[in-house]
Amino acid sequence: MPAGTALPAGSSQNDRRSSEPTKFEQLKSNSGHLHEPLGTELGNDRPNFTEPAIQILKFHGSYQQDNRDNRQKGREKDWQMMLRLRSPGGRIPADLYLALDSLSDQLGNGTLRATTRQAFQMHGVRKENLKEVIGTIVRHLGSTLAACGDINRNVMAPAAPYAKGAYPAARDLADDIADLLAPQAAEGSYLDLWVDGDLSYRIKPSASARRVKERQSEGEVFSGDAAEPLYGSTYMPRKFKVAVTVPGDNSVDLLTQDIGLVLFCDPQGRPQGCNVYVGGGMGRTHNKEETFARTADPLGYVAFEHVLDLVQAVVAVQRDHGDREQRRHARMKYLIHDNGVDWFREQLRSSYFQHPIRSLRDEPRAKLEDYLGWHRQSPGLWFVGLPLLCGRLSGERKAGLRRLVDTYKLEVRVTPNQDVLLCNIGTAQRSSLKAELATLGWEKPDETSLLSRHGIACPALPLCGLAVTESERIFPAVLDRLETLLDRLQIDKPILVRMTGCPNGCSRPYMAELGLVGSGVDQYQLWLGGSAQLSRLAEPYLEKMPLDALEATLEPLLLAWRQGGLRRGFGDFVVKSGREDVQRLLAVAAS
Repeated sequence: MPAGTALPAGSSQNDRRSSEPTKFEQLKSNSGHLHEPLGTELGNDRPNFTEPAIQILKFHGSYQQDNRDNRQKGREKDWQMMLRLRSPGGRIPADLYLALDSLSDQLGNGTLRATTRQAFQMHGVRKENLKEVIGTIVRHLGSTLAACGDINRNVMAPAAPYAKGAYPAARDLADDIADLLAPQAAEGSYLDLWVDGDLSYRIKPSASARRVKERQSEGEVFSGDAAEPLYGSTYMPRKFKVAVTVPGDNSVDLLTQDIGLVLFCDPQGRPQGCNVYVGGGMGRTHNKEETFARTADPLGYVAFEHVLDLVQAVVAVQRDHGDREQRRHARMKYLIHDNGVDWFREQLRSSYFQHPIRSLRDEPRAKLEDYLGWHRQSPGLWFVGLPLLCGRLSGERKAGLRRLVDTYKLEVRVTPNQDVLLCNIGTAQRSSLKAELATLGWEKPDETSLLSRHGIACPALPLCGLAVTESERIFPAVLDRLETLLDRLQIDKPILVRMTGCPNGCSRPYMAELGLVGSGVDQYQLWLGGSAQLSRLAEPYLEKMPLDALEATLEPLLLAWRQGGLRRGFGDFVVKSGREDVQRLLAVAAS
């Protein structure tokens, strides 16, 4: 793939900014730490924001959308806002969940959606109601700050509330990273706009995170902007994503992150250190070969007392060296691809991070955990994982889930697989809760259809402005078609299927065994060969496959898999077969 335009070794942020800034970089710099022109436009009576305000709005956790199903020539678009929460590890306390549920009914489109970054999204919020919605979320101790935009996004961690092993420490580390990488001056803008400047709602880091955060004003980590010491007035070149997990648990899709951390603890659950991976990312653009999906590289092992310093040092390297001229080349994955992980490690060691980076510790083989069904949380407490295909909550199930959360005061957690966990269930509550879940269609929540358990899709049409075709709305029917085909071919093995309406990869289709990536109306790129445990990138095999041709296209390949004895997973079979043989089998259907 062509090399990009990352800064050469030894260059600095000041070198980058000595050139004329782009229009977008200038917009961020002139925004007053993400306040204007958003603040001014919130007060007008227009149903929509202008483009500059839209870009600043993203940092506050919201995207402007229009419902394409309602477009009519010569009439105003059906403008509405999507907003997304900041919820490290997917944790949503009961009171916050109840507030979200009410807001979605009263001021949204009546649905909630669990995202692949462990957060709830609301859709259908009108501009004039946006302040009430975000303000209510903040007053219920939630936040949408930095859920979108050129900044660190929601920090992922295993959603399971286990009180054993390394899980509690991993959740704490995710919380600390989220607070460490939260903006400072922009938080003031956020509170000013949405809760009239009430600073009592400021993020309150733990003592350890606060000490490290104070070091953002030191050395090369310092941006030069005292009000925003880590990010500076232009924040990051593009979005930035972090995930924490424990050895053997790959529920977070670790290798797709800018920073992936595997936390090791001693037998008593005390943290020891982290294996660190850097430079993953899914987004790409059709017909732009310089853009591509990439899995993270191993950086090394860092002792726990230095992990937070390492995280903000990595952010600072990307801040200073990431491409601020070409946005499609601005993610950290391109910086590392162009220069190499050894160069990146040397940048850290020479200027940003003064502690040892050692060789990786051995890890057990990672598994895609989903936590569906009933699990013991701790002595006397349980949690239950509920499958929620495509993450969409609406209608009777949404109303029923609200009733359960309200009655039993349950904490909700969102998984990266778009499912939900109900947590802190007392032993005495289990039988009544099981009966109520059964009435909502969750009689056996750990039993799903062959492909739906790990299948995920992005929202796409009608609201996402980037979508070129359908995804969420047709995904259940696509899975039904594939399951019918597998049944006819007498295949009873699961396949990890992911679908998107565009190439940006929000459902991480490039890690799937079978990925469908929207490339035109009812047409999809076909990606094959990822792994069921999310450890390997898939490869593109067809550029524009009509959805009507799905079964005919895949049948020869699936037959070959069955004839091979189904000893390997489907993705492993594709890789083992080799590209030439797979293309030959796909060509059989096209001939």
